[in-house]
Parts: sequence; structure tokens; C-alpha cells
Amino acid sequence: MEINIIQAVLIGLWTAFCFSGMLLGIYTNRCIILSFGVGIILGDIPTALAMGAISELAYMGFGVGAGGTVPPNPIGPGIFGTLMAITSAGKISPEAALALSTPIAVAIQFLQTFAYTAFAGAPEMAKKQLQNGNIKGFKVAANGTIWLFAAIGLILGVLGALSMDTLIKLVDYIPQVLLNGLTVAGKMLPAIGFAMILSVMAKKELVPFVLLGYVCAAYLNIPTIGIAIVGTIFALIELYGKQAPATHAVVEGNETDDWI
Repeated sequence: MEINIIQAVLIGLWTAFCFSGMLLGIYTNRCIILSFGVGIILGDIPTALAMGAISELAYMGFGVGAGGTVPPNPIGPGIFGTLMAITSAGKISPEAALALSTPIAVAIQFLQTFAYTAFAGAPEMAKKQLQNGNIKGFKVAANGTIWLFAAIGLILGVLGALSMDTLIKLVDYIPQVLLNGLTVAGKMLPAIGFAMILSVMAKKELVPFVLLGYVCAAYLNIPTIGIAIVGTIFALIELYGKQAPATHAVVEGNETDDWI
């Protein structure tokens, strides 16, 4: 599949919107959202959603930075991985695309760190401009980081779309046995990411529910919606079961007791 200029520009604009949106707190820089937009632009939503789903599971865990570290950026699998999976016409599975796009995601994190570093003094600059009554300078300083993120996202999206033919040709030189290994590694990444989330969130009293979900998925073959309903049932039982019963005050004496 070839990507034309219009599609490349649209992918760049979508990447710019999602990448800068993370600074506005609207959670657009997520794998599933990035992939969905690419799927709409390229006309292959099922492949895009499959790519976004496994990437979201992986980046749910190791996509969360600890302390001051910057995690791999979701643009890697969300944009580049989805482009690989769609344009390769089935040669690259979503799992292999996830593994291949991980180094790109790590490289993008350096661009993100550069953007933060370049505008590290923006809050102080905005404060000074506001004190001086320079509203225009204040807006530039306050919104400069957002515009820089948008510019980086635009460049990444356009370059990724236009260079995908070359990248696919390079992937063709990878031996099939190695590509199969990348597919296996890509299948392991979502499990690792979800395990990292469980290591932080799962308490001892919640382990039975985790095991129940695993049994429902692996042995009973219950669909995701069914597992979600089962989880909701247990959540409601926990919620209403732990509510404290209403206490009734016991009043001693009678109406003639006026000594209180």
C-alpha cells in the first residue's frame, strides 16, 4: 500500500494533535487513539485497532515513567507500528510491528526530553512577561511547549508516512526466522506491560480476582465484554458489601426524664 502526500499530511496533523494534546491533559497521546486515527486515514481500521490494542496493553505498564524518567513514547507503535502493519499488506503482523517500533519509541523519548529541556524556563519567562504587562509575550512563553510538541509530531507523522516504503523494503531483508522471533517478542510485550501494572496495583486481597479473570479468559474462553461484566459484578458486591450499616441511636429513659 502506498501513502500519498495528502494522507501523509493528515497523519502528520493527527500526530501533532495527539502529541501536543498530552500537555492539555486530554490523553490523546495513547497508542489506541493514535492507531485509530491512522486507520481512518488509511482506510484499515481493523488492523489499526489490533495494533493499538496490543500496544496499549504493553505501554500501560512500561509506558509509565518512574520518578523523572521519560518512558518510550506511544507514537512509536501508535503511528510507526500501525503504518508498518497496514502498509506491509500482511507481511508484518501487529505483534512484529510492536517489536520493530519499540526502538523508534525509545528514540522519540529523546525528542520529548529535548522539548522539555528547551522550554524548561518557560514558566519563569511567562511570569516575567505577565509582570511587565506583555500579554503577547506571556502567551508565547506559556504555549511555546505545546507548539513545539505539535511541530515535532507533525514532522514525525509526515516523515514516518513518507518513509514507510523504504522501511518496508528494509524489513524485507530481515530473515523470516528473525521476523518470527520478533513476532513472539511482540506477543510477550503486552503480557510484560500488564504484569508491571499488576506488580504495582494488585494487592493480596485482589489476587483471587486476577486469577479468576485469567481462568475466564484462558480456560473458559469468555469474551472480553463477558469478563468485564463478571468483574463489574464482583466490584458491586465489594462496594455494597463493605458499606457500613445504618446505626440507630438508643435513647434511654422516657419523656419524664428531664434531668439531662
